[in-house]
Amino acid sequence: MTTSAPHPEHGVEELCAQGRALYERAVREGRIGGDEAEAAPCLVRLGLLQPTAADTRLLEPVAAAVALQELLRASAERVAAERRREARIAQSLEPLLRPARDLPGTGTGGPAVVRVHSGIDRINQAITRAMADAGEEFLAVQPHVTHTRTPPELHALAFDRDQALLDRGGRIRTLYQHTMRHAPSVQARYERLRGDVEARTLNEVTERLLVLDRTVAFIPASRDRTLALEVRQPAIVQYLATVFDRLWHLATPQHPRLPARPSADGATPRQRAIAALLVEGHTDAAIADRLGMNVRTVRLHIAKLSAALGSVSRAQLGYLIGRSEILRGTTDEVPPS
Repeated sequence: MTTSAPHPEHGVEELCAQGRALYERAVREGRIGGDEAEAAPCLVRLGLLQPTAADTRLLEPVAAAVALQELLRASAERVAAERRREARIAQSLEPLLRPARDLPGTGTGGPAVVRVHSGIDRINQAITRAMADAGEEFLAVQPHVTHTRTPPELHALAFDRDQALLDRGGRIRTLYQHTMRHAPSVQARYERLRGDVEARTLNEVTERLLVLDRTVAFIPASRDRTLALEVRQPAIVQYLATVFDRLWHLATPQHPRLPARPSADGATPRQRAIAALLVEGHTDAAIADRLGMNVRTVRLHIAKLSAALGSVSRAQLGYLIGRSEILRGTTDEVPPS
């Protein structure tokens, strides 16, 4: 005894092979038995078979053109019902939307001045949309943790949208920490980018900041970078752009490359930056976090400072640093290679 293959599940927009063969047979023979139609129940559901008037146990074919009109009419009714539902939803939420439209800087029906984006994918989608609309300038602050914790595929996405902006005639300015000056991924990025692009570095930078055409900015809203704020309030965006400009003028050029300045007083610029924070009373972990370094490297530099100054304790080291020339005229200099 053989068992027929089960009927495949499918929607009303398609006809399975079993249904097609059975419908063609019904058209040739004029009718088929109801038990035979059980092999292709889609024919009844689609309105291609209907009971005969003389014997409801028999099914006769309905003209395909007639069945099509019925299906299209049903589809149109569903669409109309969804549109009525959308109108009811919009009407019910309209009182809640009115205050947002009245906020300064949005304009009637304009975008919200601050939007919260949740999840790395949604954040990157929002940035990509804003980048596609930009055509003049992209300002970015990329702290150490942002660059090192970003997956390679997101680095590739960022490169593509940056190059697209450069191709449209825009310019890019990026601030990193000194610890990223010789990172292979950063160097490779600027070897590939073509256009008006510059990078500079500082000992310390702010949290991640993106400013596009000085009209929209993105800032993190959680430490794990899974929440971000999209800001379009003109005063706030201008303030953030001004902060970037001030940091940019204090920073040291990285790309295009300039020759490194020599260190002075026997201490490297990186050691002077560590010494300044050490005198302020910061822990090794706090210094590492602010300078974008690991704790072991910070401790290695502290040990070198201790040896150079003849210190036998951390308290004495702070005192000796204060009396030395290490912090005299300290600037945010470039660490040597």
